[in-house]
Formats: sequence, C-alpha cells, structure tokens
Amino acid sequence: MNIVITLLQYTFISFIPILIVALGGLMSEKSGVTNIALEGIMLMGAFIGIWMIKILQETTGLNPQLIYLIGMIVGGVVGLIFSAIHAFASIHMNADQTISATALNLFAPAFAIFTARSIMGGQQVKFTGNFLIQKVPLLGDIPFIGDILFQKTYLSFYLGLLIFVIVLVLMYKTRLGLRIRAVGENPHAAQSLGIHVKRIRYFSVLSSGFLAGLGGVVFVATTSEGFDATVAGLGFLSIAVLIFGNWKPQTIIFAALFFGFFRTFVNATAVIPWLADAKVPDEFFQMLPYIVTLVALAFTSKRSLAPKAIGQPFDQGQR
Repeated sequence: MNIVITLLQYTFISFIPILIVALGGLMSEKSGVTNIALEGIMLMGAFIGIWMIKILQETTGLNPQLIYLIGMIVGGVVGLIFSAIHAFASIHMNADQTISATALNLFAPAFAIFTARSIMGGQQVKFTGNFLIQKVPLLGDIPFIGDILFQKTYLSFYLGLLIFVIVLVLMYKTRLGLRIRAVGENPHAAQSLGIHVKRIRYFSVLSSGFLAGLGGVVFVATTSEGFDATVAGLGFLSIAVLIFGNWKPQTIIFAALFFGFFRTFVNATAVIPWLADAKVPDEFFQMLPYIVTLVALAFTSKRSLAPKAIGQPFDQGQR
C-alpha cells in the first residue's frame, strides 16, 4: 500500500506541469493559433521565475510557499511577454505560425544560457528546493485520500487543479469561451457576428504564454534544485497531451495523468524495490514517457478533432 501511495504522489507531482502547459496550448489552439512554442515559453518562464526564487531566497526571509507563488507568477508573466512575439507575428503580421513558434523555441535556450553565463558565470541557476508540503493540517489525516492528496505535495498541485476548473468553466460556460471556440472554428463567420477575431486570438495566445511560463517554473521547482537551460521536452510532451486529449479540458486532465504516471518511472527504481533488483537500465525509464507518447499518438491522432481554422492566418478580406 505504501508503494501505491508513493507512486500516486509522484504521479500527481509529474502530471501538474503537464496539465498546466497543455491547458495553455488549448487556450491558444482553440482560437485557431498553433502554438508549438510551448517548450521555449516554458523555458523562458522557468529561467526568470527560478532566478527570482533564487534572489528571494538569498535576500529575504519570506515563507517558502510565498516565494514559490511569486516565482510562479513571475514565470507566468515572462511567458506571457515572450508569447506576445508569437502573437504579433502570427496574428498581426500573418506569419507562418509554425515558423514563428519554432523561432521562439530556438531563441529561448540560447538566451537563457548566454544570460546566465554572462551574469552568474555558469548556465545553472541553483535554488533551495524547500517547497514540499509534508502535510496539510486536518485534511492530511483523512485515511488514504489524505495520504495521496494532502501529504508530500506542492502548492502548485492545488493551483493546477484550480487552473483546470477555470479553463473548463471559461471554455464552456462563458461568452468569452464561446467566442474563442467560434474564432477557432470559423473566424469569418465569427467576425460577421461582431466578434473581434484578432483581439480574441491575442487574448488566447497571451493566456497560453502565461500558463506555459507558470508551468515551466512548476516543473523545475518540483523536480530539481537547479535550472539548467532545459525543461526536458515537457513542452512538446504537453502538445502530445493536448492532441491525445482531443482539445478538450475534461479529457486533457486524464491524458496528463496518464503521461504523468509514466513520467514517474524515471524515478521508479527509487520507489519500487523489485525494479531496483531487476537492474533495468535507467535510460529505459527515461525513454518510456516518450515511447508511450509516440504509441498513443499513433493510435489516437487520426480520431483527434482539431479546431478547423487552426494554423490559418486570418485575412479580413477573404471569405
């Protein structure tokens, strides 16, 4: 039973950044703007957000959870600003959205490495990883449920679930969500009904950037004690989760949980004794999430229903 609880705790830690970033991708792509720049946006958000956490830890005596929250917000804002480049190029300039996003993915690691080496003398940004909540008072005493959800967890776990609820309600229970979906399906029809297509797409892409940047901080802060100019391909994995989840929040959360479970096998030998005894190479566990991704997409991508106008620049003069 202890092994099951530990596996679930690790799974929840792994799946939250995937969920947040995939929901960010959903916000952008539901409006018709392809955003494969999630990896680069995550990296930029993680770089500045973790740097802020390092500064606050070294210069203030703030509560670790408050420092973590500030770092996540800073990372989100940086992601929003960085995604504005993609938004301007793809929406205002009608540039190819894939090329624009690829440029951001190429720029982000180079910028992070150059800046970190120039200012700190090395590319790694180290911090103190003291954000784990050992036990939530009262709730942590609930049998089994308390062990899984309210012990050895992070503030970002609850924030990620809150973001999921907000995105779900926004998409299907608000006028704004209806307009986002309408713009992603048929922007010209939406415009004929008085919807400002470009404004909706800007909001969606910037929201996507905020969530991706925030997710980058969450990933680094919950899996290591240093940012080394990488987010381990989690942005691309989140795109796979978005496709696997068929661009729907209610299925994306299960897809993220599925892939998060397989990501826990990266550390599986530390949790499951018989795997350690089997002496399976660590490289196998590191490859497993991506192998599962390829297999899952091979079987499900044909049934995925992407927004009809995704990737198409909006030209007001065309119908």
